[in-house]
Amino acid sequence: MEWTGLFFYLVSILIAGGIYALLCLALNIQWGMGGLFNAGIAGFFAIGAYTSAILTTGESSKHLGGFGLPVFAGLLGAALLAGLMGWAVAKICVRLKSDYLAMASIGIAEILRLVIVNESWVTNGSLGLAGIPRPFGEYLAGRSADLVFLAYVWTIVLIVYFVAMRLYDSPWGRSLRAIRDNEASAAAAGKNIEKFRVQTFVIGCAVMGVAGGLSAHYFRFLSPSATDPLLVTFLVWVMLMAGGSGNNRGAIVGALGIWSLWSMTEIFTNRLPLEWITRSSYIRMLLVGLLLQVVLQKFRSGVLPEKSPPLRFRK
Repeated sequence: MEWTGLFFYLVSILIAGGIYALLCLALNIQWGMGGLFNAGIAGFFAIGAYTSAILTTGESSKHLGGFGLPVFAGLLGAALLAGLMGWAVAKICVRLKSDYLAMASIGIAEILRLVIVNESWVTNGSLGLAGIPRPFGEYLAGRSADLVFLAYVWTIVLIVYFVAMRLYDSPWGRSLRAIRDNEASAAAAGKNIEKFRVQTFVIGCAVMGVAGGLSAHYFRFLSPSATDPLLVTFLVWVMLMAGGSGNNRGAIVGALGIWSLWSMTEIFTNRLPLEWITRSSYIRMLLVGLLLQVVLQKFRSGVLPEKSPPLRFRK
């Protein structure tokens, strides 16, 4: 029984790690490839989560819903709406430099979170949405449903990973990295800077929306606390920096490594004296920050840094 509990604890870590891997891959497309500093990940994550939840739940007098669509359709809707919102934000903010873009994206993400809390006729406000279905939920129950959901999440992660790799090696990806490294030279070569950046921002936001939808279906309950910037925005940036910005494999490795550390520190902090348990989240952030400092001191570009094109193609 003890080994069974440990196995399914590992399954839960891998499911959440897969969702974070999607967020890291999305951020790697925006920042690692395009140099766009998106500090509003939580906003697009929330859009995807609530869109998929509303599209797939049954009718309720407490919130918008009643569509009862399949989970795949809900995730598709999450990607489309998050991508559309990303397009609107990009058209306004993409011309800004990285630090100003970060401030603008944080502000927009907080506006979206406030809309979620206050528009209770759509989202049920702070009370949240319940009864969110899982894939094949009508055929499965209990721990077998967790195993199927694990396969579902990592299938999507692999699809996004291979798409991201194709984008990286494509002419589009090479042009994007040229804009990231030297915008003036890319513009002199005839590249449409704004067009490439808008496309990059939209693709990343769409993947963030899918990650949000998967999170809603995993927990089967969704409230504004699930889109906390500490857990969604800050932690994802730590994962990407530790794994290796510009490297899709590094994004996945960083997500799994940091999330495993974050989950295991919960076991440690729960054993602290009672007066310290209330501060456990801050202690965990301290431990993650210290780990990031150690990693970046030894691996300045992350555990798996981006390889230059000549080295990659020679290999």
